[in-house]
Amino acid sequence: MGTPHYPTPATLIIGLLLRSSKQYENIKSELIQHYGALKSELPPFEFKWTSYYQKELGAKPWRAFLAFENLVERTTIAETKLFTNKIEEEWSDEQGRTVNLDPGLITLGQLFLASTKDQRQRVYLKKGIYLEPTLYFQNGEFHPFEWTYRDYQSVEYRKYFKKARNDLAEQLKERKLT
Repeated sequence: MGTPHYPTPATLIIGLLLRSSKQYENIKSELIQHYGALKSELPPFEFKWTSYYQKELGAKPWRAFLAFENLVERTTIAETKLFTNKIEEEWSDEQGRTVNLDPGLITLGQLFLASTKDQRQRVYLKKGIYLEPTLYFQNGEFHPFEWTYRDYQSVEYRKYFKKARNDLAEQLKERKLT
């Protein structure tokens, strides 16, 4: 029989899709106020991967990523998704959302994303929130699954996530958690 062990804490990341790059600083400030200082960020750049969000976010939305300094227990991701949903609601207008926030966790072995939608690869957590393994880390790189969103498969994203993973590894080493 195996002995249960609690996992090491993870890095909280939040992907932002924005109608306007001008929203970035205000939303970033709100997230920092709630989750603490940033460890790293990937500032806004044009999102070109799909037109799925065009109705709400317009034809040329902006993408950004934030990784937070404070490590989190993995079980907190459901509450994080519920909180980011509230921010989305606060920023909504008559067209719908003006910002889409995608919280996730980076561990030494994976990138997980939280979702309100059930799919075959997602595991139910609680309060209507599911968790999806989105990328896995092997041989020094993040790799996609067959269901991984195309943009999350991109070299640019995976390079950023690898940096966040390396930062996490250093933080865990400093705390003697690895």
